[in-house]
Amino acid sequence: MDTPDVIAQLRAVADRIDRLAQRTQRLADENHSLRQQHEQVASDRSQLLAKNEQARSRVEAMIARLKSLEQHT
Repeated sequence: MDTPDVIAQLRAVADRIDRLAQRTQRLADENHSLRQQHEQVASDRSQLLAKNEQARSRVEAMIARLKSLEQHT
């Protein structure tokens, strides 16, 4: 094999490694971003579930009071 061929192949391999390293970094950054988004969505979901439970309790209490008023009249 010619020295220029070997050098060209090494450069090609080095370029490919550089591209793979860049892609790996982009994927790691994207993964980090997605994990943060997931945490935020999970937190939002938890808050919404708590609000939903509070609203359900209030509605049930109102229904109970209305039934009570209905029985007294």
